[in-house]
Amino acid sequence: MRCVVPTMTNRRAAIAAILAGLVCPALAGCVTSSDPSPGTASYPGASAQSSPAGLDPSFARTVVTYPTPEPPGTIIIDPGSHYLYLVQEGGKAMRYGVGVGAEGFLWSGLATVHSKQEWPDWYPPAEMLARKPELREHMVQLQSGIGMPGGPDNPIGARAMYLWQGNKDTLFRLHGTNDPTTIGHNISSGCIRLTNDDVIDLYNRVTVGTKVIVLATANPAANPALTQ
Repeated sequence: MRCVVPTMTNRRAAIAAILAGLVCPALAGCVTSSDPSPGTASYPGASAQSSPAGLDPSFARTVVTYPTPEPPGTIIIDPGSHYLYLVQEGGKAMRYGVGVGAEGFLWSGLATVHSKQEWPDWYPPAEMLARKPELREHMVQLQSGIGMPGGPDNPIGARAMYLWQGNKDTLFRLHGTNDPTTIGHNISSGCIRLTNDDVIDLYNRVTVGTKVIVLATANPAANPALTQ
């Protein structure tokens, strides 16, 4: 069946509906371009303490008390609680709500931000395209293969940060989403997603080389007591 995509909104909804039914193999949903791809779409910069429509208020970006021995600028991700913390001075942290894909529960440890990309292209792996051939109707031939160009319609969102361990790509990504309702939930595909406003805010605060700690979800100490 041929999919007619008359508007960006309908196209986005169609892709979201397809992705909602995916149960991806480990790391498959996180495949994005690692080559710079500036994109042509524009998006407003993240506003302070923004809360997009559809976002559960408990996952809105906010500053919290977060005692940790890690230095300011460190990113700490707690997949079990669906929060990402950017450590700040004085025992504080900027806390972001996140959505966690199946892959996010399979990987934990220490990494660094190896590269950053604005409006990343999305390259669904061959396994995903085989399971959901209707995705091909939304894809085009890009420099690195069949995929979707970066932009507001792209499920990878406005920004992506790529995590490596030494010289090895972990295939673990921090990226945006155009569906704020997925924040605070376990989702079928993707790694760690933030709202587009929040991923832009985080992107602007961190640099290449930033230390990233992903907590093991089974660790009972992974949920420190926090007070706003």
